[in-house]
Amino acid sequence: MINNLLLLVRQLEMHARLSVEDGAAILSLPSTERRLARSSYLVREGEVATTCSLLISGIVYRQKVTGTGARQIISINFRGEAIDFQNVFLGNADHDVRALTSVVVATIPRAPLLSLMKARPGIAHAVLMSVLIEASVFREWIVNVGRRGGEVRVAHFLCEYAWRMDALGLEKNGYELPVTQEQIGDATGLTAVHVNRMLGLLEEKKLIRRERHRFHILDVTGLHEAGDFNSAYLHGQTILGDV
Repeated sequence: MINNLLLLVRQLEMHARLSVEDGAAILSLPSTERRLARSSYLVREGEVATTCSLLISGIVYRQKVTGTGARQIISINFRGEAIDFQNVFLGNADHDVRALTSVVVATIPRAPLLSLMKARPGIAHAVLMSVLIEASVFREWIVNVGRRGGEVRVAHFLCEYAWRMDALGLEKNGYELPVTQEQIGDATGLTAVHVNRMLGLLEEKKLIRRERHRFHILDVTGLHEAGDFNSAYLHGQTILGDV
């Protein structure tokens, strides 16, 4: 049986060097597999953090909800990503995490994870890199919502989504996009009607083709230009030195 935590080792190694001993220590962490249905809450704002969850399969999104009930989706997370490293350090969740699709997660208790990071600087460095890259993505999403026009926002959303699926090797005859236009709107600060118009414009320009919950990129360079997309903020698979 494959240890689910291998996904965590591979994800952390994308941005930091881990020794063989570091990898073995991560694999020895206690974990529990959980399956959750679409729309389930994995984390609720205000909860005390007692665990950290690794996404084994499926897609989740982070959200903030205003006092009046308006929702802002602030990021999307994919297979192999730790969902709540921040909460391990902060102690309390400051946003919700919900399942966009049905998901499988490996839940790691907070205490042994913290102890491992204190004992092994290489692992602590790798976790820090993961948190910093998430912060970089948050900054880009702020720019997208605050300073880009509607068509650019939607194109940028599609570009990032496709780039991250490519990085995981999940592209198969187009990109599965299990989000509603309302959810894209909540991620880009637009109404569902506006999102529909912007997707239509991108199709008219022959940059994408849609078919139900899937889209194809017909012109990668053109879509990147339309979305003002530069993947540098995602930091690729660059490893920044040794600890």
